[in-house]
Amino acid sequence: MNDAQQRVVVVTGAGTGIGRATARAFGAAGAQVLAVGRRAAPLAATAANHPLITPLTADVTEADAPARVVGAALDRYGRLDVLVNNAGIAGGGGLAHLDEAAARRQLETNLMAPIRLAHAALDPLAATGGVIVNVTTAVGQRAWPGSAVYAAGKAALDSLTRSWAVELAPRGVRVVAVAPGAIDTPIGEHQGLSPEQRAAVRRWQLDHTPLGRIGRPEDVAWAILRLCDPAAAFVTGVVLPVDGGALVA
Repeated sequence: MNDAQQRVVVVTGAGTGIGRATARAFGAAGAQVLAVGRRAAPLAATAANHPLITPLTADVTEADAPARVVGAALDRYGRLDVLVNNAGIAGGGGLAHLDEAAARRQLETNLMAPIRLAHAALDPLAATGGVIVNVTTAVGQRAWPGSAVYAAGKAALDSLTRSWAVELAPRGVRVVAVAPGAIDTPIGEHQGLSPEQRAAVRRWQLDHTPLGRIGRPEDVAWAILRLCDPAAAFVTGVVLPVDGGALVA
């Protein structure tokens, strides 16, 4: 990254998967990274042997989290250049078996937390000509029976990406999104799926991914890093699928 040494990046959900890979990619490029997550141990693992990554334990759904996260970045580094809204949770269950509490948890984490964090980070990002990156999902652009709440929340984040891109352009803030497909992360375990269920999901995903493999978190981190590069200064409002061709198949 050009000028990476001067850049400060906040990555939420940085304890595992895409968040961990993204934090490490920015750190390897020379950026200062504030790695945010709910659990201290996974964050420590993310930061291990990566001196430019600083862990911050925070639940992004809590009312004081946006101020804490943005304040920590400004207190430590004095600026903020990139906010990566990556933290997310998934859950199943069709409409006939609605678990309203579980649906609310998903929407609070996947939709409301990015809104609140972006709001809290807006002035610092405007001061640096910064970037907001929303991590959504390729299935947000197609039907996903049984996980409709998850897909709907991510689709809403796609829409916010486009709206914010237009709204914030006069302030010099770019807004982009990446929409991962089947990626090798612990999200299935976090959902409580059994090994047999996770294997069945993987078989279905492979059958519907033209490139014939499950993606790596590093594949998504690469896309995020490139969209945040100063060389991408004329790119905003885009939702970039990183899905092995699943969306167009």
